[in-house]
Order: sequence, then C-alpha cells, then structure tokens
Amino acid sequence: MKHLDDWDDEFEEIDLDDSEYDDNEDYEDGRGLDYRLLIPVALALIIIVVIVAAVLILKNSTKDDMIQETSVSVAEQTEDLETEQPAEESLEPDKPLTEETEQKNELAEEDVQELPEDEQPDTEDPQNGTMSTQQGSEVDVVELLSSENAAETAQVTMGIDVARYQGTIDWAQVAASGIDFAMVRVGYRTNTSREICADTNARYNMQEAQKNGIKVGAYFFSTAASKEEAVAEADWVADYISQYQITYPVAYDCEGFDQPDSAQYQLTNAERTDIAIAFLQEIHSKGYTPMFYASMGELSGSAKWDTGRIESICKIWVSQYPSAPYPQTVRSSYAGTHAMWQYTNQGTVAGISKPVDVNVAYFGYEGTAEAQNNTAPEEAHADVEALMNFTDVEEIVTAKDSTNLRNIPSQGEDSTVVYTLRNGENVIRTGVSDSGWSRISYNGQTLYAVSSYLTTDLSYQAPEQEGSGSGDGLKTKFTDRNEQVTAKIEVNLRALPSVTNPDATVVTVLHNGEFVIRTGINEEYGWSRVDYNGQTLYCISSYLTQ
Repeated sequence: MKHLDDWDDEFEEIDLDDSEYDDNEDYEDGRGLDYRLLIPVALALIIIVVIVAAVLILKNSTKDDMIQETSVSVAEQTEDLETEQPAEESLEPDKPLTEETEQKNELAEEDVQELPEDEQPDTEDPQNGTMSTQQGSEVDVVELLSSENAAETAQVTMGIDVARYQGTIDWAQVAASGIDFAMVRVGYRTNTSREICADTNARYNMQEAQKNGIKVGAYFFSTAASKEEAVAEADWVADYISQYQITYPVAYDCEGFDQPDSAQYQLTNAERTDIAIAFLQEIHSKGYTPMFYASMGELSGSAKWDTGRIESICKIWVSQYPSAPYPQTVRSSYAGTHAMWQYTNQGTVAGISKPVDVNVAYFGYEGTAEAQNNTAPEEAHADVEALMNFTDVEEIVTAKDSTNLRNIPSQGEDSTVVYTLRNGENVIRTGVSDSGWSRISYNGQTLYAVSSYLTTDLSYQAPEQEGSGSGDGLKTKFTDRNEQVTAKIEVNLRALPSVTNPDATVVTVLHNGEFVIRTGINEEYGWSRVDYNGQTLYCISSYLTQ
C-alpha cells in the first residue's frame, strides 16, 4: 500500500496548462478557489477513509478471533471440571494462613511429661472406645497447604490408617496388596493424667511401612484443652516423627469431646477450633503438611467445629461410611471440601489380622520426603502385647504341671517356645492379660505363658490322671456343656487338649465370628472341647467367648 506522500510527489509531476486560469480574477487576487488542488485533496481523503476502514475491519476480525478462542478455552475448562468434580461445587484457590494463626502460641510453663513406651497407660488411651460406628465416599480435591518435601500430584491414592489396635502388621504383605500410603497413629494425650503417650507400635509401623515402599503420614489423638497444650502436642509429634520419611500429612484427630469425662467437655465449638488451629499451625511451621480429621456429622453445617476456618488453613480428612463402600459408592455424601475420605473401618488387608480403616486420598506425591532429622532411628520392634490389655502384677508362680514359655503371647506359627516350665520351678509373673496370657520374667527375658497353666500356690501338686501324670491331655476330664462359642480374636483348635504333646497338632484356627459348639470344659487346666464340622477338637477356654 502506497504512502500519502508518494501520491503528492506524483501529482507535482503532472503538466497542467496555467493559461486556463489566467482570466480568473478571484484566483489571481488570492480570493478565488484554486481548482488544481481539488484532485489531490480528494484522493488523499479517499485514501484516509480506506485506511481507517481497513484498521476497523482488522480490529473486529482480531476481536472475533479472541472471543472464539476464549469461548473454546472456557468450554474446555468446563468440560474438564465436569469430569473432575460435581457441577454444584467449585475449587477454591489456596487461602494463606492468617496473621493470627501465623503467631505461635506460647507453651505452658509446666514441662510436658512423656511416659516411656513400655509404661504406656493403655487404659487411659482416649481413642479406645471412641472408634466411629458410622459408614463413606469421594469428592473434589482442593489445593491446600502441602509439604515442600515432595511434589504433590492430583493422583488418587489408596491408604490405611493404623494404630496398636491392628496388632503386629506384616508390612510386606500390605505393600504387595497395592496400598499406597499409611497414616500411622503416633500418640495421644490422656484425659486424666494429661501425659502425652506414644502409640506402642508407632515406630515399628513407620519403620516397616517405609522399609516396604509405602509412603507414610501420621496422626495424633488429641485431648488438648488449651492452645498451649495443642502446641505442645504438635511439637512432641514433630520431634517424634523427625527421623522418619513423612511424605503424607500430619493430622489432628480429636474425638469424644462431648463425653463428660473428656478434658474438652465444657469447650465451645469456637474454643475447640482455636485449639485445633494452634496444633495445625505449629505442625505447618515444623515443615509438615497439616490435616484435620473429623466425621461428616461433626463437619457438616459446622455442627461441632468452625469448619470454614479449618478448611481455610489445611486439608480436611473426613470419615463417612456408606453401606456400599468405595468404589461402589463413588463419592462421599459430605458436601464440604475434603482431600481425604475414610470410607470404612472394616477393611480387610493382607498382612493385618484385625479390621482396618481404609482411605481414598485425592492427591499423591511424586517422590518420598526426606526425614527432617538425619540421625537414623534405632531399630524398632513390634509391641507383642498391642492387642492385649495386660494388668501389671508382681508375683511368684509355677506351672500346674508343665507349660511352654513363648517369645510372644501366641500359640501360632509366629511364636517360639523358649523354655518349658515344670511344676515346682518358680518364675516372676509381671502381668496378666484378660485374653488368657501371663507375662513372665525368666532369666532376664520377657516371655509369655497361658495363665490357666500357672498357679501362685507354690505347693500345688498336679492331680494324677489315669494312665498319665504328664499333663499331655490324654486323660483330661471334661464337664459336659452344650453352648455356642466363638474366638475372642482367634484360637487354635487342636487334636488333643495339650500344647506339649507332639500329637496335639493344630487342625484349624477359629476366628472371631465363626461359631462352634462347646461340648465340654475342664476348669483345672482351662481347656474346652468343641465340635468343629463333625470333629472333636480342643482349645484354651480363655480364648473363647459366647
């Protein structure tokens, strides 16, 4: 396209006859119109109009293209959101921690006392008896605070949460089952003595899960009645887990606060929320991803917590158990934002003998976080008494006849007979379990024996039985019974009422919920005779319940 100056140059070269305008007086005296200028002026105006029109057309075309491109982008985003979240919900942006929660609460003047792991007051465990009886689903994921130790992804991951209540876990089997992560209970604060106590299997569970390639998170069962106590709990947790690779969040779990014996019984929703936020903020300041755990009923409509305030600073872990578990029930019916969903407390996972909580997390991690403390932790061992409530005693006992002293309180294949105690040999009993086991101190070792085989009567003489005084079970006398029984947890059903006779082989293992008919009982040695699928078998009575 030519520039306007080019047209002027061309018109200067045109040879016009000036004589045609000599007789025009107006022109000569300057008052007339010089018609020679009309042509270039008209052409210039036409060119300007054409340029302006071209510019307007170009702008409109660009605007239409932009509108079209924007419309496509919105449509694509809408389509993506429709496939990733419910239509009625929208993802919220990250919300920064408020100035109020950024300020650390000062610790109380009294030092927090931690009990040794082997002296934990299990009867004061506030989580014991507060397990939820409700039933859960899926939701959209909100980008919330996340640890910088490992890059977070939007991958859906499957996990479990465990405590000493699951007993000794075979983490190799758990890993082989496909579990991605484990939320390990690391401790709790008692309601009465106010001590912070470690879960007796916490170190073992973190160690073994980590060793088998399962990513680890943690949770603490809090009874904090003040911000100061909450901060102390968070500091204790951060120190306790510092030698392990904590990739998943560290959660605050507070239940049973509406019970009269709870230290939090008189607190309002706002006060309890302030306490929870103090814990979560302190955990975040220690470099871990904070998370808040509660049931759907407590979170919905801010029924028990100021849910909105908690949502603004951390991830939410909700429990809600539908009658048909995930993935049959695709989403939780909890309408609020949450990043993790505990959808059942009755999960069956290879390597865990007890029912376990199972979770869906709407996030994952590309890698594994490094431990914040580079000092390697000491090798941890499983708490063999985890599923048994032992009452401490200190008394001298002997065998009624003979009994095996085992390395763990179990007659399964995982236990080892260290010594066979005979009548007249004395040992110290240090604990008695309501599941039928005694803890024995023998030559500096902690061993276990079946309680019904022991007596504090050191002059006790085993009654002679026809044809046998060995206690091998061959002549054990039974009082007839006819009643339905099942195992408290599980029990070996043997061919003979004995644990020492080589012919007393384990025929099968009876599990809780499987019923048999008890046809006889021997009070002296604590054996029961049962009818199992037409076979007469024998088991230790203290392992049974009606």
